[in-house]
Amino acid sequence: MQKFIIDLNAPTTPFVHYWEECVGSGHAALALREDWRLHLKKCHDELGFKRVRFHGLLNDDMSVYIKDREGKVHYCFFNIDSIFDYLLKIGMKPFIELSFMPEDMASGSKTVFHYKGNITPPKDYNEWGELIYRLTEHLVKRYGIEEVRKWFFEVWNEPNLQWFWSGTQDEYFMLYRHAAEAIKKVDEKIPVGGPATAKDDWIPDLINFCSKNDVPLDFISTHHYPTDVALGHYYDMEEAMARSKRGILKELAAKSRIEAGRFPLYYTEWNNSPSSRDPYHDDPYAAAFVVKTIADNQGLVDMYSFWTFSDIFEEAGFSAVPFHGGFGLLNIHGIPKPTFRAFELLHKTGNERLNVLTDKESTVEVLAVKKADVLSDEIMILIYNHNIPLAPIKEENVSICIKGIKSDIKASIQRIDDDNANAKKYWLEMGSPEYLDKEMVDYLLKKSEMVHRDIDYMCVDENIVFDISVPPHGIAAITLKL
Repeated sequence: MQKFIIDLNAPTTPFVHYWEECVGSGHAALALREDWRLHLKKCHDELGFKRVRFHGLLNDDMSVYIKDREGKVHYCFFNIDSIFDYLLKIGMKPFIELSFMPEDMASGSKTVFHYKGNITPPKDYNEWGELIYRLTEHLVKRYGIEEVRKWFFEVWNEPNLQWFWSGTQDEYFMLYRHAAEAIKKVDEKIPVGGPATAKDDWIPDLINFCSKNDVPLDFISTHHYPTDVALGHYYDMEEAMARSKRGILKELAAKSRIEAGRFPLYYTEWNNSPSSRDPYHDDPYAAAFVVKTIADNQGLVDMYSFWTFSDIFEEAGFSAVPFHGGFGLLNIHGIPKPTFRAFELLHKTGNERLNVLTDKESTVEVLAVKKADVLSDEIMILIYNHNIPLAPIKEENVSICIKGIKSDIKASIQRIDDDNANAKKYWLEMGSPEYLDKEMVDYLLKKSEMVHRDIDYMCVDENIVFDISVPPHGIAAITLKL
């Protein structure tokens, strides 16, 4: 049995909810859908997300930039307004990714994804700069300068990958420069940054470029996935995850934190894998991964935007299969996955992290957080059992000793594992139907819920002890009301 000790009299450290600052989505045109909007509102209301980021704000399906037969340029921000109006209405803000290239401005015809985002540099960088200036100016006029100063403008998506940018690094820096200078021409205090790279790449490069050329830079953004360490080796996704390392994202974030220096560090994409058809996304495995990663990266990252909140997503085309391995916290029907429930638990934690001591290392770790209230204090203890795929992991017996309890407490436990808050299991038992009726959806919604159960404990002086078991890739959340 593994033992953990939590001393309530020991100093605490701040527990900032940095993962709630932003969440990812697919591409902009999806934000015109009613179901996308309902899913986002649910995630905002129940998980606390403050911003949303998506690709393709400048795509042709958004009708932002069109040249007529005479060569006259027409700008249209109507669809963007519709999306941003909705975000503000529900209490959120956009994290603006400036991509992809409008076809009438593009130097080539290379595209990415099912929705064909153009990934080529502009024919004329001045035209690109003018588009960004017009857009920024319009947003300030519509929403006010004080509001837009609270938004973030990120130039492009993963330009270090030929999949997303057909140009060179120097051409990306040109793209960045024209966009950043156009934004600052509207207002110096609107935040702009990049390089929005995959694999934590190009961070020192962009900082050096901006420093040497007096180009505006307010924050560093990048992306990472555990599978980055296996990129280029052409393994299937499970093997790529298995070839990573438990806790690898902490190592990558620590390196990026040093490279970013004085700049805020924003990860605008992360997940357990970069595949929109990865079965692990729908399983408790991903929930345990989420809790471990967020606990690990506290203090290293200023913003950590999970990719994505919903399976309303079209990079590889739309799938009708209810559980098809999509990135989302919610499936296409709005049914919460185990990852949604993990974020729900994290949202309910307080802002004081308690020190946790243990007698040995294993696949089980503990995050303990205190929430101070006017009437009473609440402590949430998240016990998570996680390892990479194909690596050893087993059910673990755990003893949690809490020192310094001086009053009666109420204790309950919630679980996320194969048998709890796992709607996919019950969908499989239904025979994996591709199309669900309302009765099926309602049933799976019920099975996705976490259940509060009373939990027994032993009292020894001013200590209490909980003995529980945690299955592989499971989470046990103990809530104490003091």
